[in-house]
Amino acid sequence: MGNNSWVFVFPGQGSQKIGMGLDLAALYPTAREIFTQADTLLGYPLSEIAWHGPEETLNNTAYTQPALFTHSIAGLRVLQESLPDLRPQFVAGHSMGQISALVASGSLSFLDGLNLVRLRGHLMQKAGEDMPGSMVAVLGLNIPTIEAICAEVSTPIEIVQVANDNCPGQVVISGANAAIDRAIPLLQLAGARRAVRLPVSIASHSTLMHQAQQGFSTAVDASPLLDPEITIIGNVTAQPLQTSMEVRQDLKNQLTYRVRWTESIQYIGAQNAHHYVEIGTGSVLSGLIKRIDQDAQVYTLGTPDDINKLQSAF
Repeated sequence: MGNNSWVFVFPGQGSQKIGMGLDLAALYPTAREIFTQADTLLGYPLSEIAWHGPEETLNNTAYTQPALFTHSIAGLRVLQESLPDLRPQFVAGHSMGQISALVASGSLSFLDGLNLVRLRGHLMQKAGEDMPGSMVAVLGLNIPTIEAICAEVSTPIEIVQVANDNCPGQVVISGANAAIDRAIPLLQLAGARRAVRLPVSIASHSTLMHQAQQGFSTAVDASPLLDPEITIIGNVTAQPLQTSMEVRQDLKNQLTYRVRWTESIQYIGAQNAHHYVEIGTGSVLSGLIKRIDQDAQVYTLGTPDDINKLQSAF
């Protein structure tokens, strides 16, 4: 398989599970070193929380985001060590995973990335407490229909919007509780197969994250970012981010804008890249990618077993 046809993708919140990265760190010193660095920088035992829980701690946004990021970069480092010739043509990350993708692109160091992820999780947690909202997964409706319903039920102070365009027929909306309450029956009436509230009080990728976005933007501006060496596809634009300035803009906007995942994968497919490695915890993105790109071949990289499978495929 040609080197140029590979894509590294990085998951966001929702993929976490107890034990994430444990096998990898046990077998590969490179991975263990990343977890150790994270524990040191954060000043608490992140590795213990990721590997042994408790679950309610791991599911707290302020811990979830650093845990997912650290597992992804541990996986990335092991992959780079085990298959040094496997260089991706593109990288992309879903929501918080975009920061993992920036490390893979050469735009950001692991420790600078971890600082951003820690702050992002903390600010989102606080915004969720100060301005609680909800998120709803909508299955079986197209984006224009969902957008029209969101516009219909929103008011200037109670806004609901498309937060994640995950794959055709799977969209997440996010926003004020009252507007979400008005949207659900209309979505069902319009023919949604399901409209299910997600177990979160943080309305990610909506205007309710405005307060978090302000604090995060300041940190992004202060963070040393380089121009990406490997092309990264932005969540907000679903286009390549070529310069550190474009990277900064996409990162800052991301908290209040939708994740355009379907369009991102369509763009990558149009460049004839179809071999994906999902690096980190779980296989959520793999499932989405297969539904967007019929030609996609998808591998996961979160455990030692995954490394062996990838080595035989490459």
